[in-house]
Amino acid sequence: MQSDMYSPCYSNESMSQTIIQQGSNRRYSRETDAQGNTLIRVEGTNKEENRAFIYLSRHFAAKGLPVPCVYTVSEDEMTYTQEDLGDVLLFDAIKHGRETGCFLSEDKELLARTLRALAHIQIKGAEELDWSYCFPVPAMDERAIRWDLNYFKYCFLKGTKIEYSEPLLEDEFDHLTALLLAQPATTFLYRDCQSRNVMLKNGQPFFIDFQGGRRGPTQYDVASFLWQAKANIPATLREELIEVYLDELQALMPALDKQAWKEALPHFVLFRTLQVLGAYGYRGFFERKQHFIQSIPNALRNLREVLECLGNDYPYLCTLASQLSNSFAVEMTIKKQSPNSIPAQSALTVTVYSFSFKKGVPNDESGNGGGYIFDCRATHNPGKYEQYKQLTGLDQPVIDFLEQDGEIITFLQSVDKLIDHHVERFLERGFTHLQVCFGCTGGQHRSVYCAENTAKRLHAKYGVRVHLIHRERGIDRILSQTEN
Repeated sequence: MQSDMYSPCYSNESMSQTIIQQGSNRRYSRETDAQGNTLIRVEGTNKEENRAFIYLSRHFAAKGLPVPCVYTVSEDEMTYTQEDLGDVLLFDAIKHGRETGCFLSEDKELLARTLRALAHIQIKGAEELDWSYCFPVPAMDERAIRWDLNYFKYCFLKGTKIEYSEPLLEDEFDHLTALLLAQPATTFLYRDCQSRNVMLKNGQPFFIDFQGGRRGPTQYDVASFLWQAKANIPATLREELIEVYLDELQALMPALDKQAWKEALPHFVLFRTLQVLGAYGYRGFFERKQHFIQSIPNALRNLREVLECLGNDYPYLCTLASQLSNSFAVEMTIKKQSPNSIPAQSALTVTVYSFSFKKGVPNDESGNGGGYIFDCRATHNPGKYEQYKQLTGLDQPVIDFLEQDGEIITFLQSVDKLIDHHVERFLERGFTHLQVCFGCTGGQHRSVYCAENTAKRLHAKYGVRVHLIHRERGIDRILSQTEN
């Protein structure tokens, strides 16, 4: 007999819309049932990680904390459904402040509200929590700290080709590890608390992606949140928000020594920044994902700033940070993967077409031949319906139709694998041109949607020059650097 924990995850009557994630291997889709109710279906790749999220979510929800409710879990624990919190990320809500450095009063209030809620996650969430569910380890111990420090060393530092002294670096890692382990560690450490992992529902923050959480010090999450590279929170605002957070934390932990907490915080900022640079190195240098490459300069700025605050505690890291910021090696590593930095004659250009089969297949003007021609006509055609006939795959009603139907998403998932393999091999071999064409009946709906999405995805992921042509629409453009 099934428990409710293992009830079916979805019905055949539901409609599905895939949700694209930048830094996750999990697959998310929005399911709509026959009554029009929505929920989020999650397909994980690791059973233990799934179990951690499911347990933590249900534990936090029972404490009245702002997290998505988990509804159902499959028998194999690889798929589950959770509450649909909408589409508004805190990261997007504070866009004005991020881009200008001038945070509006409503931006500041959202950040303050989030930090107050975080204190409750950390303290109330730890109450009666079974730490054995935490993935991959139950606590931030010495081994877990070393994992993150090695992440920086092997995935970022070595990727820059910088010459460095391993003994001097390890000496300072030893010092940092000892300071981190000296802090009280009885609370829940979210670990990836940043504005992309906070959703706003009716103006209130809800936390997601806490499956990597574990027992640990409270400072780590504050460092993660306030020093997020792309959040671009100014130092003065950070100070204000720290006071807001500490007031809330002390209400929950009356014995809190605020001064001692503040003195330890910069060491956690340093630790988190090193871990983040490791992630950016892995995702950027090795997986060639442009989103992460673009975050490196901000993270290096954070590294320099925190080391300036710590003075003589980490002299070798100070030297190394200066080298990293100013070295030719880092500059060229970043430029190498930036779409506007490679000379046109040596860069790979991917030409992406949408077209109508009725008017013939596009020519390859490069003279290379080859590439791909994908037939979109097997997918559901919005052009059959009167309300969409005068629209195209660039219009939101058509986009919504295609994504909610879901056929086009499944189609593109297969297409993406083929194209990515080609792009990666062409980059390795120094080839200069690849052509990808999407055709449908009229060249207006399905092919336009596919070409538009593929062009933007390739530009964002690989940093290649992308020439996008919607032939039947008369649109011909080169994607700019801002279209990631």
